[in-house]
Amino acid sequence: MKFNSWYISSFLISFIVLIPIITVFFSFFESTSNYYEILKNTFLIEYIFNSSILLVSVLFITFILGTGAAYLVSFYEFPGSNFFKWALILSFAVPPYIYAYSLTAFFENYGTAFTILKTLFGDANYNKSIPKFDGMFGAILSISFSLYAYVYILARASFLYQPQNLIDLGKNLGFSKFRSLYKIILPAARPAIVAGLSLVAMETLAEFGAVDFFSINTLTTGIYNSWIYFDDLAFANRISFFLLLFIFSMFILENLSRRKAKYHFNTREGFKQKEKIKLFGGNSFLAFIFCSFLLFISFLFPLSQMFYWTIKFPENLFDLDVITLFLNTLYLVALSSLVLIIFSLISNYGNRVSSNRSLNILSTLSISGYAIPGVILAIAFITFIAWFDNNIIKTLGFDSIKKIFIGSVLGLVLVYFVRFYSLAFNGIKSGYEKINISVDESAYLLGYSKKKTFMNIHIPFLRNSLLFIIILISLEIIRELPITLILRPFNFETFATTAYISASEDLLEAAAVPSLFLILIASFFIMITSKYVLRETHE
Repeated sequence: MKFNSWYISSFLISFIVLIPIITVFFSFFESTSNYYEILKNTFLIEYIFNSSILLVSVLFITFILGTGAAYLVSFYEFPGSNFFKWALILSFAVPPYIYAYSLTAFFENYGTAFTILKTLFGDANYNKSIPKFDGMFGAILSISFSLYAYVYILARASFLYQPQNLIDLGKNLGFSKFRSLYKIILPAARPAIVAGLSLVAMETLAEFGAVDFFSINTLTTGIYNSWIYFDDLAFANRISFFLLLFIFSMFILENLSRRKAKYHFNTREGFKQKEKIKLFGGNSFLAFIFCSFLLFISFLFPLSQMFYWTIKFPENLFDLDVITLFLNTLYLVALSSLVLIIFSLISNYGNRVSSNRSLNILSTLSISGYAIPGVILAIAFITFIAWFDNNIIKTLGFDSIKKIFIGSVLGLVLVYFVRFYSLAFNGIKSGYEKINISVDESAYLLGYSKKKTFMNIHIPFLRNSLLFIIILISLEIIRELPITLILRPFNFETFATTAYISASEDLLEAAAVPSLFLILIASFFIMITSKYVLRETHE
């Protein structure tokens, strides 16, 4: 009976997380309004084209920035290299939509750039000389500088553990440093780089705030507009289906392209820890300039822009209820973290004690929720609740449950649960892999039940993993926009939604204050997290 209870619990949790994916699939076959026929013949091709251009451009830029920075701090020593190795991940604290606000605020007519030039050189018509970063170009830059750290972290982790034997191979073949990078180092790190680019691809296709701010029609904005402005939930799900196919197709093609490739390095001489090369002169200066430029553009630039406007327009700070916004954000973080940790622990332990193949497959499918854009999950959740309410609840004669789940904290936390379940599940799973099954068997021999083993042995051992997961979840929820924007209760705002609402009303100065607080809070969590993600056992 105890075995069955753990199995059933784990099965139910995994199935619940899969509901949005199932909902999107079945909603594809529902009838839509006339808006579908209009859009299919007009803007649908534009949605797909813009999403494709955005995706390819962002992947190219993040690959260059992420792998370039990771290569420099992993293989070379230069002034500030130990500082840059963790400082370069601070770009995570700046969501693409806040970067977009900063970019526009600085380069717009009579913006910050104009003020600086006027202060330095006196009155003149500088607006003609100031470049404008808006439209597709602005969206590409905003998303790229916010997301390159995905590639940087994973590429750096792979570079860090590449053996000296691999580097020596290039020297023995007479390769230059660039050719060794292209022919040996990058191919060996391909799985990590591709994993980083996959995360960038998912976040790019899911991005709503930046593309909406720059008025770029993408599949994500199409989903949002179909529901908000045209009240066509069925068509919103139909576009969601196409976007999901787009995402899953990329993963399938990439896996097929490298199914026969090998990425491990065999050597009879064993593993030799590599030594960093010290750079001098011009090379040292160029490495320092590249990393400094990347840190400034990706983090210090938007931070300073938001700080400048907060100081310049202090009335926006006094008009904003910062304490309420902070408490709302903290409330969502605490509640969502608690739910995610509890159910992810139960699911992982259920898989461990059941050792059931079908359950493992179901669990693997359930963690795909992170690959689904937040706007799709929100729409799928609303669709499912509406269907369940009309076909089950009302049929049984009960009152409607829509108000309980839609426009409530409960609904918001449930969708957060689906969206970030993979973070919690995989984090706990990696911790469980360090606990030998013999530990469980020894506990059973001592008379411990499965529940007692779980509570008294596993949870204390997983304490550090749980702390890391809570930090990651907190960071994600602080930055999350579309789910919160769609499902939040009336008059319940966070720093992210407050910044978006102000910017959407062309009040960029007012958006600066919540944006600044969001960046500062996210930076705090990133600095705590950095000791985990930048762990170096060889240094």
